[in-house]
Amino acid sequence: MLLEDPMLSATAVATRIGISSKAVEKHFARLKADGILRRIGPDKGGRWEVIIKN
Repeated sequence: MLLEDPMLSATAVATRIGISSKAVEKHFARLKADGILRRIGPDKGGRWEVIIKN
């Protein structure tokens, strides 16, 4: 989902998959800690970068 639209907010992701935005934020935090997801730019107007490791 973030590969297709890296500008999505946690709220938009939550709405699309049917869970709370707080749950999405928790998953995002884990993905960031694991080095899989990175935020580029500010909270408003920034984008997500998915890091694919080989």
